[in-house]
Amino acid sequence: MTFKLAASPHSHQRRTTQQVMRWVYVALIPGLLTLMYFFGWGVLWQLALAVSTAFVVEALSMRLRGRTIQSAWQDHTALVTAILLAISIPSLAPWWLIVIGTAFAIGVVKHVYGGVGQNIFNPAMAGYVVLLISFPVQMTSWPLPTQISQFELSFMDAASVIFTGFTPAGYDLEQLRMGADGLTMATPLDSLRTALNHQLTIGEALQQPIFGTLAGLGWQWVNLAFLLGGVVLIKQRIISWHIPTGMLLGLAVPAALAWLFAPDQSVSPLMHLLSGATMLGAFFIATDPVTAATSNRGRLYFGLLVGFLVFVIRTWGGYPDAVAFAVLLANMTVPIIDKYTQPVAYGHGGRS
Repeated sequence: MTFKLAASPHSHQRRTTQQVMRWVYVALIPGLLTLMYFFGWGVLWQLALAVSTAFVVEALSMRLRGRTIQSAWQDHTALVTAILLAISIPSLAPWWLIVIGTAFAIGVVKHVYGGVGQNIFNPAMAGYVVLLISFPVQMTSWPLPTQISQFELSFMDAASVIFTGFTPAGYDLEQLRMGADGLTMATPLDSLRTALNHQLTIGEALQQPIFGTLAGLGWQWVNLAFLLGGVVLIKQRIISWHIPTGMLLGLAVPAALAWLFAPDQSVSPLMHLLSGATMLGAFFIATDPVTAATSNRGRLYFGLLVGFLVFVIRTWGGYPDAVAFAVLLANMTVPIIDKYTQPVAYGHGGRS
C-alpha cells in the first residue's frame, strides 16, 4: 500500500466525494436560475448538451482505461465539470461548441493525466480556454439580457438557434444581439475594452444600457447569486474561505489603486468583483481541491495570485474576462506554493 503525502490540514469529515459534489450542485442553483432569468432558455440547453457529452466521454475514457463503465460517474466530478463549463459559455452558442469543450475537458484534461485527483489543470477552465482560443467569435457572442433585448425567445426558439443558428422566424444570433438602438452589444467587460480602445473615458463607456446600475445588467445579479452559493459552501465546510478571500482581495486591491490614480481609464473595484465570472471563479473554480494549493496559507497565496492575474489580464491582456486564464496560470504554480507553505512538523523547526 502506498500513501500520498500532502500538506496539512487534512480533512477528517465523514463525507464522500458524491456528498461534496451534491452540495456543489445545491450551491450552484441560485446562479443557474439567475443566468436563466437574464439570458434565457439557452442556459438549460447548454447544460443538457454538456452533461450528455460528459457522460459519454467519461464512459468511453473509463472503458479505454480498463475500468468499468458503471464506475464512470460514481464520484460526480465529470458532472460538475460539465455544469461549470456549460454556464461559462454564451447561452446561445452553437451546439458543437459545448460538445467539443466538454469532450476535451473530460477526455484529455482529466483522463489523459490519470483521472480523478491526477489532473494538474482545472478541466472546465482548460476546456473553456481551448474554446476561447479556437472559436473567439462564438465564445464572445453573449446574447443581450432579456430586459433590454428586442426578442423574447421561447424554449424551442433557443433550441433552434443553438442547433441551426436561426430562430423559427429567421433571426440569427447577431440580430438577436442588437439593442433597441440597432447596435450590436457585447458583455460589459468587452464593451469597456472596446470603448477604451476608441479613446472614450470610463464615464462615457458606462452610459451604455448594458451596464445597469452596479456592474452590468444581469451580470451583477449573476455574480451576487454565485456569491450566495459560495457562502453556502463555506458554511457547510465544503470549501475553506482562504482561496475565495485571497482571490477577491487580489483583484479588488489593485483595482482600487488603479481606480484611485487613473479613474478615467479604470473601473471601480465593484465593477471588477461583480462582472464576468469573478464570483463563479472565486467560489467554484479556483477552489478545486485537486488543482489548488493544499495548506491554508498556500491557498491564500494561490487565491491572491489568481485575483491579481485576473486584474492584470483584464487591464492589459487581450481578453476582457480573465478568470479561466488566471486559474490555469496559477495551477502551474501550485507545486512551488506547496513546497514553501507546508507547515513545519513539530520538533523539526530548527536549522537544517
